[in-house]
Amino acid sequence: MNKQFRSTMAPDHPLITVLVALLVLAGMVLLAIRPSDEADPPADERPASSAEEEAPPPAEGEPDGLTVVDAADVVGAGEAELAHDGGVPVSVTYPVIPNAEPLTDFLERELGREAHAFEAANPGAISFEAEWNLTAAGDGLVGVRMTRVETDSEGAREGYTTYWYDTATAEPHPSTALIAGQEELEELNALVRETAGNGDGDSADPGVIHPISSLYDSMGFNPDGDLVVEFDAGQVASAAKGRMHAVIDAERAGALLSELGARVRDAATVGVEGFEIPAPPQVAADGAADGGGDGPAVGELDPVDEGVDCSDPDTKCVALTYDDGPGGRTPELLDVLAEHGARATFFVTGYPVLEHPHTVRRAYAEGHELANHTLGHPDLAGLSTDGVRSDLDTVQALVYRETGYTMDLMRPPYGSTDEGVASVAEDMGLAQILWSVDTLDWKDRNASLVRDRVLGGASDGAIILMHDIHGTTIDASRAVIEGLDARGYTMVTVSQLLGTTAPGEVYVDGVPDAPEKDAREDA
Repeated sequence: MNKQFRSTMAPDHPLITVLVALLVLAGMVLLAIRPSDEADPPADERPASSAEEEAPPPAEGEPDGLTVVDAADVVGAGEAELAHDGGVPVSVTYPVIPNAEPLTDFLERELGREAHAFEAANPGAISFEAEWNLTAAGDGLVGVRMTRVETDSEGAREGYTTYWYDTATAEPHPSTALIAGQEELEELNALVRETAGNGDGDSADPGVIHPISSLYDSMGFNPDGDLVVEFDAGQVASAAKGRMHAVIDAERAGALLSELGARVRDAATVGVEGFEIPAPPQVAADGAADGGGDGPAVGELDPVDEGVDCSDPDTKCVALTYDDGPGGRTPELLDVLAEHGARATFFVTGYPVLEHPHTVRRAYAEGHELANHTLGHPDLAGLSTDGVRSDLDTVQALVYRETGYTMDLMRPPYGSTDEGVASVAEDMGLAQILWSVDTLDWKDRNASLVRDRVLGGASDGAIILMHDIHGTTIDASRAVIEGLDARGYTMVTVSQLLGTTAPGEVYVDGVPDAPEKDAREDA
């Protein structure tokens, strides 16, 4: 090794060698005694990764309620007040979110309809109030929960409705759209019947809970992803018990959800920060927002059975119709109809609907048709057009509030109609239905005579008139239904028998091109 190289690697001078060694040793000591504030921080004090920085906040809400979103976390959210020109004071607000005009328009229509139905259905109506909160805002979905207070002569009751809006399709949805189909809603209904209560030990009446849209109009999720179903005060238990609800755990509920329902669950169970809808909805050429659905929604039941074709020459159809009810024994009639797979049409009268609302709900839920037979059974031809409209409107509202169904048939009491009645019926979308077989059950009150008149007068396409407010008619109905069944008749609703009807027009039977027959008076 040459001297130059050796002097670079290991200096010959002893003092230099010692100094180098001391410097190395000092560095090691300094490393060993570095202050604690320069040490690696604990894991929970280290700067967050980008993934951690983007994690949403937890959802807010109670275990037995829907999640709650602060409107301040929705960019530009404001509110509007409903305009109402009725005779009852109405105070209703609803959200207005930028680039969600179809939602705003939908809420205005629906809330206006609710306010009108309350006023029309309640002679003692005093006031109608409603306010809103958001229950979800994320992943292209918005949930709006409306809380209303209806005050009438019997006091104030609180109710709830929750709507869902898909920003991609600009389509609003009812709460039943969270459920995959009618079969799944029936499964959910069975679970709800087992668990519904108010959390204070009071249970709902399972016998009045049915899988229909009017009962499942407020559904959403709690922060854990469990499905929450809530009922208005007085809807499935006495009004004094207040809000009733059922919480179905996430695993059991998951199998019942639609694709929309699963998306809503995922959106509702995370917190919200700075949600916004970036662009206006895409609108089709006809001016309607894209994304409309076809057919009845989940919970909305069709009075027409697609498995029955009354135009088939091998199928003999008759329509059993019952007027003036429901009555105290109508549930017995429903039992008999269910035993034989028969359907009927109930031309309900307003005051009995007020007395037996749960029977109306049950009849609708079991596939029977509901139709309008006026509030107090007046001779409509003797009323002004405003009187006819008011009378029919009240019953439309009563049935809609109880079932979610808008009736499209009416029967004028006594078969009495004229041009004025026809004009109002046409405006209201109601066809006028008379009858071809009159049992005179109201007059004779004899079960055997009723049976004989039905079986003697029945023919393909017949519309048969009875009254379910008479015990003798209920007694006769079992024999009537069994006798028609034995003779090969299929008992269907009026809408099934007639097919498409024209509002305002009069129908007496389902025989094609049959001459109109004189109908006897219906008392």
